Amino acid sequence: MNRPLFVCIIGGGLAGCEAAWQLARKGIEVELNEMKPHRYSQAHRSERLAELVCSNSLRSNSLDSAVGLLKEEMRLMGSLVMEAADATAVPAGRALAVDRMRFSMYIEEKLESLPSLRIVRKEMTDIPEAPPVIIASGPLTSDALAESIAARTGKKHLYFYDAISPIIEGDSINYDKTFRASRYDEGEGDYLNFPLDEGQYNRLWKALLEGEQVKSHAFETMRYFEGCLPIEIIAARGLQTLAFGPMKPVGLIDPRTGRQPCAVVQLRREDLEGHFYNMVGFQTKLTWPEQRRIFRMIPGLERAEFTRYGSIHRNTFIDAPELLLVTLQLKLDRRIFFSGQLSGVEGYVESAAMGLISGVNIFSQHAGRSLSPPPATTALGSLLRAITKPSNNFQPISANFSLFPPLTKKVRRAERGSHYAQRSLKDLQQWLKEKE
Repeated sequence: MNRPLFVCIIGGGLAGCEAAWQLARKGIEVELNEMKPHRYSQAHRSERLAELVCSNSLRSNSLDSAVGLLKEEMRLMGSLVMEAADATAVPAGRALAVDRMRFSMYIEEKLESLPSLRIVRKEMTDIPEAPPVIIASGPLTSDALAESIAARTGKKHLYFYDAISPIIEGDSINYDKTFRASRYDEGEGDYLNFPLDEGQYNRLWKALLEGEQVKSHAFETMRYFEGCLPIEIIAARGLQTLAFGPMKPVGLIDPRTGRQPCAVVQLRREDLEGHFYNMVGFQTKLTWPEQRRIFRMIPGLERAEFTRYGSIHRNTFIDAPELLLVTLQLKLDRRIFFSGQLSGVEGYVESAAMGLISGVNIFSQHAGRSLSPPPATTALGSLLRAITKPSNNFQPISANFSLFPPLTKKVRRAERGSHYAQRSLKDLQQWLKEKE
């Protein structure tokens, strides 16, 4: 490892920041390019790196869930994103929610402390020819860079539509009509719950169906990611779909009645102090006036003030099975690595994980080591193989146990998650030891 190495990273989201950390902390010269504050995407508002649009974007923190296991694997590999999340966590039951501003500040300050890392605030409109390059420009990649990627890959990029939930000012909530609880937990929980009786639920459901939506452009074909459907799209599938989905009351007892409500709207803290709350599962493409009108029908939110309305935007990703090796290298040009949601994963944790792997792979390549992926029995390895295996209709993939090789012994369904986790962590530790 006697020749100097310089790595160019495009994109200062979670994937780009994680890749930069994995390289620069080992002394590799890194240039991290981020277009903010000169230009913003439709979903981003903060000037800082590693911006999240939702406090609970990191999802479950339990080892018996695939995404919880993925987090633990990342911790074992020295992930900056996980270090920041753990340091800025806010109460959210079994989920890992963070104070978004503190999370971004933590990551930015850590990166700025690395002497071999240079952060450049400019928009990259083309892929540089200098070796190697990590493209982690995210699902809202600018048009100019997207065109450059399409020209380089020889493929039209794919896309789906994603939506984000509204955020409400805490002092505009009528707390007399709510109760705090997490599903099945005893005592005061981490969520504000707004119970609805049958009549209130039916009126809200009807309003969601009839509400005016933001119109799509004529050239756009709406193709949503199933894991993040707009609330009105879920409602359109039937009267009870919300009550069995984002508004399910299961495990929640209204202390005022001693009974389970017909349905429940949950709000989760956006910050540690509780100044702002996110409407859980209420991502939407309703117009802003309709969001104000319809969501104020919820008892307790009659005077709600919205610091951010729900919105919808196009998410760009490449045809990873066709274009990428399991190492995340572009088949046509192996000095180029793709990372984050652009590489075909769905979710912030998965995106950061791909940034981690791309950084680890570039360092391993520079050190003359094998670029073998983590074992297929791990969340990292199973995800890498899932996005690069042949597919006729590729769609973004989240971490889930269906991607893992089957367990070698039969166990009860409720215990499968913990068995997957035990096997995964053991195999990952062995893999890391072999790479030393």
